[in-house]
Amino acid sequence: MIGVQKKEKETTESLMRRFSRKIQQSGVLVRARKTRFRKDEKSKTEKRNEALYKVQIRKEIDKLKKLGKFDDEALKNIKRKMNA
Repeated sequence: MIGVQKKEKETTESLMRRFSRKIQQSGVLVRARKTRFRKDEKSKTEKRNEALYKVQIRKEIDKLKKLGKFDDEALKNIKRKMNA
């Protein structure tokens, strides 16, 4: 725990400046940000399923493009069909 004591005749601004400098030097903020924005890694199975899903969607899109029937509505239908 980081703490600072107010010195005699010290203004609150200088106390805050000293405190924030100590916080930055200690690395507490860096560690807090790392844990706050940390993303959990996906398992091998989740990565595999996601890759297979993308491959299936890509195949359907390519097939529809060759037939000249691909548009935004078709993409929505493909994704709806894959998730069902």
